[in-house]
Amino acid sequence: MPSTNLSKMRTDAQDIFHAGIGAVEAEAAVYRHCNVKTGRLFVDGMPYDLSAFQDLYVIGAGKAGASMAKALEGLLGNRISDGLVNVKYGHVAGLSHVRLIEAGHPVPDKAGQAGALAIFELALRAKEEDLVICLISGGGSALLPLPVEGVSLSDKQDTTKVLLACGATIHEINAVRKHISQVKGGGLAKAVYPATLVTLILSDVVGDDLDVIASGPTVPDSSSFGQCMRIFNKYNIGEKVPRDVLNYIQKGVDGKLLDNPKPGDRIFSATQNAIVGSNIESVLAAQGKAHELGYNTMILSTMLEGETADVAKVHVGIAKEILKTGQPLRRPACVLSGGETTVTIKGSGLGGRNQEFVLAAALDLEGLESVVVLSGGTDGTDGPTDAAGAIADGHTIQRAESLELSPADSLADNDSYHFFEKLEDLIKTGPTNTNVMDLRVMLVA
Repeated sequence: MPSTNLSKMRTDAQDIFHAGIGAVEAEAAVYRHCNVKTGRLFVDGMPYDLSAFQDLYVIGAGKAGASMAKALEGLLGNRISDGLVNVKYGHVAGLSHVRLIEAGHPVPDKAGQAGALAIFELALRAKEEDLVICLISGGGSALLPLPVEGVSLSDKQDTTKVLLACGATIHEINAVRKHISQVKGGGLAKAVYPATLVTLILSDVVGDDLDVIASGPTVPDSSSFGQCMRIFNKYNIGEKVPRDVLNYIQKGVDGKLLDNPKPGDRIFSATQNAIVGSNIESVLAAQGKAHELGYNTMILSTMLEGETADVAKVHVGIAKEILKTGQPLRRPACVLSGGETTVTIKGSGLGGRNQEFVLAAALDLEGLESVVVLSGGTDGTDGPTDAAGAIADGHTIQRAESLELSPADSLADNDSYHFFEKLEDLIKTGPTNTNVMDLRVMLVA
């Protein structure tokens, strides 16, 4: 049984979190799902005779792109004819056959657009006798910005900012992104056709929906122009969305534009999409570490969505129930959850959904003994910050007030980063080169 010492619990929470990250390390994930034997590449058991292809290209985008490409180079080496992958600034690795372009995330930039255009042109080069391997991971949507004609990069940037600020879900954000892009929503698969296309995917989306991960560049699109317009109306952001974007979506609604390719389209006749890593693998590894440390453990869900502060209240409510009744599991307890919550931005502070989750939880935890909460992004970056997340306990609010910090004001201003920075309670891992959403750890001793 673990010690009830609070510092020990905080160390345990961080060890559990790091175990979850280690289980979805991108390079290892590719090796688990792919191997080369007797001249054939196997992807989840599906064989590809490498001698049957003239050229082999590697393309893709995402925070884990460099590590995934490194694994492919280890498997395929000189068989790779050319390769180009867009990654977030700083998320790099030493490669020999695949070029990397560092670009902006979560808001796309000109470097990302230049890289996306180069990737699109490389995809168009592929012939029927070629094999194209596409690497997709979290952040791939923002890192693959190639707007449709009539929509500028700044229009896409502004649209992304508006959608992030209004609290739209990742599914809703990507539905819009797909319809103002040349490569998303199956557009990249259309460019690759008629070559054979294999996509390796590290999922950062609740439910692992293929057409939502990185806005589905290599899969059929289940969303529509009409859905995009409904999203604008739902959040009342029609007047905030750039006029050219709104006009383009309206043309689609009016039937003046072809929608993105749908299931059954011939461009998907020679494609395979393989998920090589997901949130459940991370949470299961965290569960294993918690068991090793002596905690009774339960997985609440890996599909949690909703407003961050509300989800935090639910977690603390479970901690209080464990303390009072021993339900739904006995102490020492570890409650784990995954998924991706949203923050409706109302202030002008600095933070991310994980730091905001912990701050909201800390307010409800005030005065409770022997409870620790940690929330972090598996990619090592929470929002526009250099922290993966934060950690708190029942004494966090008291400590903050002794430093003349106002937790309520920090939460209202969405300024969780500076709050936890002053408490030295930020979780900083640096870029992990993977991304399977978030991992939350709550310990009750």
